[in-house]
Amino acid sequence: MRAAAAASFRLAPAANPSHGRASPTTSCSLKPAPTARPSRLFTLARRAPVARASLGISHDKGSEVSGADVVGQNDLLIVGPGVLGRIVAEKWQKEHPGCKVYGQTASTNHHSELTDLGIIPSLKGATISQKVPYVIFCAPPSGSDDYPGDVRLAASNWSGEGSFLFTSSTALYDCSDNMMCNEDCPSVPIGRSPRTDVLLKVENVVLEAGGCVLRLAGLYKIDRGAHVFWLRKGTLDTRPDHIINQIHYEDAASLAIAIMKKRPRSQIFLGCDNKPLSRQEIMDAVNRSGKFDTKFEGFTGTDGPLGKRMENSKTRAEIGWEPQYPSFTEFLGLSC
Repeated sequence: MRAAAAASFRLAPAANPSHGRASPTTSCSLKPAPTARPSRLFTLARRAPVARASLGISHDKGSEVSGADVVGQNDLLIVGPGVLGRIVAEKWQKEHPGCKVYGQTASTNHHSELTDLGIIPSLKGATISQKVPYVIFCAPPSGSDDYPGDVRLAASNWSGEGSFLFTSSTALYDCSDNMMCNEDCPSVPIGRSPRTDVLLKVENVVLEAGGCVLRLAGLYKIDRGAHVFWLRKGTLDTRPDHIINQIHYEDAASLAIAIMKKRPRSQIFLGCDNKPLSRQEIMDAVNRSGKFDTKFEGFTGTDGPLGKRMENSKTRAEIGWEPQYPSFTEFLGLSC
């Protein structure tokens, strides 16, 4: 699903008011929201020369990454600065002017982009010359030969001050049949599946190190998420009443930052918008929104597993956080 969602996604020109349908097999397009913000790359690039002037950048595994002078009290390491990690970087830099933000990646493919965003890039496996007070691990397990080892290495770059946060998945909650589920629901047992096993093992590594875990529901924004995958397919042989839980990328980033600023230790938090929707409700909202040229045709399945209804009031109360986008439908500009 991730690969499909990452395929070409053409933004409709602002001057094009067309709501015409497109073939499900062709590239779908979006109508940009009238309040769209300037490009994040443009916004952050203006700060890049200041960052570049004082950064030590490493492109070698096992090497040392040196920043300027001493470590600042708000310096941050992001392991896996992809879509979510870059939003975290932007928000963190705005809240902590002058801080250094490091970004570790699996390859050098996007290092120039990270530098332009004011992020000090290095390859996975590099160590920072001095431990940093804040670390967030956003990299997925795919492509890693030793995911727990990667997390241990990230933890070794944490000074023990500030916060260490690992972004995990709500798939670890042992709940189904579209039932309610919150932070107190039990986790799936080891042995349920290889995917959940690796996440459970890594969560234990994080908690034992004094770090915290943020189990996130399905991430989305206008051109990424389950709705984009389904829209490209046109029709799917899956049941329409399966419940999906979501959280906008911006809200996931703001929640992650709010947790890190609280500096809790060895806790598991839950990130969702508290407005679970069925697959059918999600795609009905997409079709009604007028923001996409392509129309979704439907789900044709009648069996298969159901989902769960995630609710994170406990996390919100403890952290003092509320989402910018209370629901997927409201994000699309729909009242219900």
